[in-house]
Amino acid sequence: MELLLIGLLGLLAIAAASALSDRVGVAAPLVLVVVGLGVSLVPGVPAFEIDPEWILAGVLPPLLFSSAVAMPAMDFRRDLGAISGLSVLLVVLSTAVIGFVVHALVPDLGLAASFALGAILSPTDAVATSIVKKVGVAPRITTVLEGESLLNDATALVVLRAAIAATAASVSVGGVLADFAIAVVVAVVVGLLVGRLGLLVRSRIRQAPVSTVVSYAIPFAASIPAEALHGSGLVAAVVAGLVTGQGAIRYLSPQHRLSDRQNWRTVEVVLEGAIFLLMGLELTTVLGDLREDGGSAWLGIGLAALALLLTVAVRAAFIAPLIGVQRGLARRSESLRPDLAGMDERLRLGNTLEFRGRSREIDDPERAEEFRTRLRRKIADIDYLLAEPLGAREGAVIVWAGMRGAVTLAAAQTLPEDTPLRSLLVFVAFLVAAGSLLVQGGTLAWFVRLVRPAGPDPEDLAAERGELLARMRAASREVLEKHSANPAVATFLERTSDDVQRPDPADFRALMLEMIEAQRATLVAARAEGTFASAALTSALENLDAEQINLELRGG
Repeated sequence: MELLLIGLLGLLAIAAASALSDRVGVAAPLVLVVVGLGVSLVPGVPAFEIDPEWILAGVLPPLLFSSAVAMPAMDFRRDLGAISGLSVLLVVLSTAVIGFVVHALVPDLGLAASFALGAILSPTDAVATSIVKKVGVAPRITTVLEGESLLNDATALVVLRAAIAATAASVSVGGVLADFAIAVVVAVVVGLLVGRLGLLVRSRIRQAPVSTVVSYAIPFAASIPAEALHGSGLVAAVVAGLVTGQGAIRYLSPQHRLSDRQNWRTVEVVLEGAIFLLMGLELTTVLGDLREDGGSAWLGIGLAALALLLTVAVRAAFIAPLIGVQRGLARRSESLRPDLAGMDERLRLGNTLEFRGRSREIDDPERAEEFRTRLRRKIADIDYLLAEPLGAREGAVIVWAGMRGAVTLAAAQTLPEDTPLRSLLVFVAFLVAAGSLLVQGGTLAWFVRLVRPAGPDPEDLAAERGELLARMRAASREVLEKHSANPAVATFLERTSDDVQRPDPADFRALMLEMIEAQRATLVAARAEGTFASAALTSALENLDAEQINLELRGG
């Protein structure tokens, strides 16, 4: 009964914080962390301690899966270079810098334990990025931050395992690299297989609620076997999510997609809120463990403050040249655009492929069209990099938005009991995670207003939506012209409003559904080319789903 009461109060707190956040303009995670901290300090409140495996294996896979499903694969692919650098190189660099500095200040920790702390503090938190979405930054900034937080856990956990092993025996750099490569390769293969199998299974299920229930099992179906095969379960869940998000339009019905969006959003609110609330509630437990071990709270506070400064400084030092590399790539890509556009135009007029003085005939029209699609996708990628450049202002936001969170605390709690000064390390991890959320997360909106990073041009967005609507209308008109023998359709095409003959309701509904399907095919083709912003495409596809569901409901 006590456990049920705690659960009830927790759900009510999550709901209240979510409702309050919209009114006061403060992200719900921040409210929940503060509430948890306040409750933990009330005399008589029992200590809360959560097994870290519940977070790493039970909560994070579905949350990462849900985020990956919602992330446009096109945007993820375009910024994969920057995301990979932040997810791998920055994690390793942060681990090394924090490890060496902490070891120099607290030699009793030992170098391996100091590196373990660095690995624990190095990854940004996927759940914490929900705060970023509230401040209205440019879509590319959100993509980079989300992509980083989806993948950097694998690097950090591999480095953490190596550091823990080094406390008992020696490990080699080659061994760590091999473990990382195996973890990623296994995770990608398992994630691809599970994601595709999940779509195939769900495509045969007619009831939307049942399909959504099956979707709840997919992140675990990816993460559990990946971990058993020494891969990264979190990366496997991310890959399965990306596959599901990309293939849902082909394999799942509109009812299934709508059910997924609504129900997964509820799951996200509950799990995210629970993580941040529990983080605050664990303060009493962390402090109690530190006192039992005779540790110094002031030493922990000092180390945490220094570590938090180091995470921001190292991140800034890494992102500055990364931004320069990204701008250089954009400039080089811009120089290729005229040649690529010329190739596309020549293929449109004929089947001759010509590039810098070399020509080739493509006899198969289908191959020529496939090549044109790839060309248009490459041109669209270049336009994306030029339209949403990453400059110093955007880089500053990426630096400040790199918050730590529940992953840091859960990873710290996986340290073996015989780790030197373990309670101190957990205390430092807790303070860094909570401080990062409250200091960086609490000032992020103000920081964005101060820095003023570039955002999407409203005129360009309006023009893009207009072009999308024009293509959708053209697709609808093709369907109407195909049925022009129908008197009602012929009257509609001629745009005469007098004495319009109404078709049979069933025929009219079938015609409308055919038009919607033609419009959807047009949007999917546009998505394959990458010529439109993912947000505009997603909105248009969701509107089509709503129209189709409405028609099917009215038709019984």
